[in-house]
Amino acid sequence: MKLGRAACAEFLGTAGLLAAVIGSGIMGERLAGGNDAIALLANTLATVFALFVLIETLGPVSGAHFNPVVTIVLAVRQPTAQVRRRVLVPVFILAQLLGAVAGAWLAHAMFGLDVLQASTKVRAGPAQWLAEVVATAGLLLVILRAPAGKGSALVACYIGAAYWFTASTAFANPAAVLGRMASDSFAGIAPESAPGFVLAQCVGAAAGYWLARCLGDRRTDD
Repeated sequence: MKLGRAACAEFLGTAGLLAAVIGSGIMGERLAGGNDAIALLANTLATVFALFVLIETLGPVSGAHFNPVVTIVLAVRQPTAQVRRRVLVPVFILAQLLGAVAGAWLAHAMFGLDVLQASTKVRAGPAQWLAEVVATAGLLLVILRAPAGKGSALVACYIGAAYWFTASTAFANPAAVLGRMASDSFAGIAPESAPGFVLAQCVGAAAGYWLARCLGDRRTDD
């Protein structure tokens, strides 16, 4: 029963996050009159606010991962709960992936667009991949080092900053890649660009975990 509620929270949280990312991108692009900087600013602000709210409201239910690499890293660092984690990890990741696609579809429906889409926005190259390594490493470091009760604010602030200081606009989440693949909009990513992003995110997650261990992991989840 608890696992079911937690999986539901991961589905809803990831869906809400992707609806905010994609929906605000659509709205920003429509209102910005071709100014990508204004569209990105609107996209950033909506994502930051939504992420904070989602973590605060759903964190007590599931831990508010909303991200497969976060789920995997938190499972790796808690070997004493191996049986539980063997069940939790695949369930959470499935819920996150389904939620990401559902969030993209919801955003399209709210703006009167075709629900089923595939992005044509190419995001590729060493600079983009390096940016995803940095964005994901930083995210995991923030999560693992955040003082008790401050994780939601710190994660939201970090992602908001990383939208602007990384060349990739800080996807930092394989589930987000899947959701954005399903949206031919401002926030989209072409399917052929997805493998490079996901691989870079995995490398970044490992780097963030290693850095947190070097500095002393402060996270105390059960």
